[in-house]
Amino acid sequence: MARVALTGGRAPATLELARLLARAGHTVFVAESARWPLTRGAPAVAGSARVPPPRQDPAGFAAALEHLLIRERIDLLVPTCEELFHVARARDRLAAHCRVLCEPLERLHPLHHKGRFAALAASLGLAVPETHQLANAADLRAALTRPGVWVLKPAYSRFAVRTLLPPHSARALAQVQPTPAAPWVAQRLVRGRALCTYSVAHAGRLAAHAAYPVTWSAGQGAAIYFEAEAHVGAQNWVAALVARLAFTGQIAFDFIEDAAGQLWALECNPRTTSGVHLLAAHPGFAQTLRTAGPEVVTPPPGPPRMLAAAMWLYGLRSGRGLRAWVRALRTGKDVISAPGDRAAGLRQWRALAEFGLRAARLGISGLEASTADIEWNGE
Repeated sequence: MARVALTGGRAPATLELARLLARAGHTVFVAESARWPLTRGAPAVAGSARVPPPRQDPAGFAAALEHLLIRERIDLLVPTCEELFHVARARDRLAAHCRVLCEPLERLHPLHHKGRFAALAASLGLAVPETHQLANAADLRAALTRPGVWVLKPAYSRFAVRTLLPPHSARALAQVQPTPAAPWVAQRLVRGRALCTYSVAHAGRLAAHAAYPVTWSAGQGAAIYFEAEAHVGAQNWVAALVARLAFTGQIAFDFIEDAAGQLWALECNPRTTSGVHLLAAHPGFAQTLRTAGPEVVTPPPGPPRMLAAAMWLYGLRSGRGLRAWVRALRTGKDVISAPGDRAAGLRQWRALAEFGLRAARLGISGLEASTADIEWNGE
C-alpha cells in the first residue's frame, strides 16, 4: 500500500479522496495552508501539515511540501485544488521524492487560462464557443461590436463569481478592465443545459470519468448537487482531448449542451472537482490515481450526492421551487457526513467560519475567500 499526500485539504472533494484512499489501504497525509481545513482531524487522515499559503509565499509552500514528502516517505502526491499550479511550478523538485499526479505548469497553463483553452480545444478540432481574448479596453470594445451575444469573464477565475451574463449594463461593463496581466475573455453565449465532467487520465488514456448536469448551484457557478449521467458525447470529447495532449492527471470541464444536442466546452479545470463524489464508491477508483486499468471507471449506481449545507444555504434561491428542493434534499446523500466520522459536520462549519472571517476582512465573497491564498492567476 502507498503513502499518499494530498494538498487542498479545505475541499469536500479532498476529504472524499482521503476517505476512499484510506478505505483502499493507503496511508493519507494532507498539506494545507488554511488553519482549520475540512480534513484536519478526519479519521481517514494519518497526519496534517500546515504549509505557507502558495499564492503569497510560493517558495515557502514548495519547501514545506518537499519537507513533508521526505519526512513521511510519500509515494504519491495528489494536488487537488488550485494550489495545483504552485505544485506544478515546483514539480521537478517535488518529483525527486515521489510521483506527482499533475502535468508541468507550462502544460497546465493553456488549460487554466479560459482564452487559451478555447484556442487550444479549437485547434484540436473540438467544439468550443467563439472566444476572444481581451487585454485592453480596445479589445473589449471590438468584441462587443461583433454580431452575437457575449459572456464576459476573467481569463483566470473560478466559481463564475465575476462572470457577466448578457445583457450588459454600463455599470457591469465598468467592472471589466482587461490588461495584459489580468486578461478577460468574451465568449459567444450558447443557450442550453449545463453539464460538468471530471476525469483521471494517464499518458492520454482515460482511466476514470464522471458526468453530471448542473441542477443546483451556489450562485452562477459551483454545483452543489451531483447526479451521475452516462453521457457518451461528453466522455468521447474528454477522451479525445486527453489523448491528443497525452495528458496525465485529473481534469474537469464545464459544457453547455444546446437544443440540438451539440456539446460546447466552456472552460477547463485541470484538477479535482466535485465529480469525484460520484466515483468514490467504485472499488477500482483509488487505483486510477496511480494507473489506468483495462476499462474506464465510471460512477456505480447510487443516490445523488450533495453538499447538504450548501443546499440549505443556496437551494431555495435557485428559483426551482420548494417542492423540487425538498425532493432533492430527501434523495441526495451528503458528501460531508460519513460513518465513523461524527465530527465531520463540526469541522465543516469551523472551516466555513474561517473563510467567512477572511471574506469579511478582505471585503470579498465567501467563495472568493476560499481560494484567496491558493489561486493562481498567471505568473
